[in-house]
This record gives sequence, structure tokens and C-alpha cells, in this order.
Amino acid sequence: MEIIGWIAAGLTTISFLPQAIKVLRSNETSSISLWMYSIFSVGILCWLIYGVYLKSSQMIISNLITFLFAVIILRAKVKNG
Repeated sequence: MEIIGWIAAGLTTISFLPQAIKVLRSNETSSISLWMYSIFSVGILCWLIYGVYLKSSQMIISNLITFLFAVIILRAKVKNG
């Protein structure tokens, strides 16, 4: 069953990569919700902390990477408005 966790972690993490790349390349963030990415980033940080508490490598790795992607997008949104 642990493989299901790794697959889920990988897919949900990779799903943010195209948006992060698009934002980095275009600097276009007008269609992105500041509130959504703010709340999402805090939620992912909570999952990361919970993963550390559980010592779950799939939760730690996937949420750390997802948090980094979300923060890249959120930072660009705050910077560009």
C-alpha cells in the first residue's frame, strides 16, 4: 500500500510544476488567486509538519516540493499583483 502513497504524492506534487514554470517564464499572475495560494501554502506547510511528526518520507518529500512550488507562485503573485 505504501506505493499508492508514493504515486499520490508524486502526482499531486508534479501537478504544480507546469503552473510554477509558466509563472516563472511569463511573470503573468493576474488569473491566479492570492487567497487560494495563501491558504493552500499554509495547508501544505501543515501537511509537511504533520509528515515530519509521523516520520513519513513520502509526506515530507512531496509536501516540501509542493510547498516550494506554491511559494514560487505565491511570491510572484504578491510581487506582480
